[in-house]
Amino acid sequence: MSDCIFCKIAAGEMGTEFIYEDDQVVAFRDINPVAPVHILVIPKKHIPSANELTEADNQLIGHIFQVIKKLAQKENLNQGYRIVNNCGREGGQTVHHLHFHLLGGRNLQWPPG
Repeated sequence: MSDCIFCKIAAGEMGTEFIYEDDQVVAFRDINPVAPVHILVIPKKHIPSANELTEADNQLIGHIFQVIKKLAQKENLNQGYRIVNNCGREGGQTVHHLHFHLLGGRNLQWPPG
């Protein structure tokens, strides 16, 4: 999708420094972190939100969670971390490209807000 900022980032068009990349996903630090560790993990394939996932995406989603696990280990989030996916306007989604926030490095409270 030509006007999607995350598609541009995933394609390497924005000069974003990736902390992880493979043929399916990229990961990079959030520019407005809400925790000491705040990493975004996005698929290279444009999927607008979790509502548009199909069974054909099951392997991709499993892969994303394995990448998140590796990143959490690399970031020494041994005491725990949070994975967040916002879906839709009322769910707080502001970029309409499926993405997951890996948050950690401090005690995360509940409810989040």
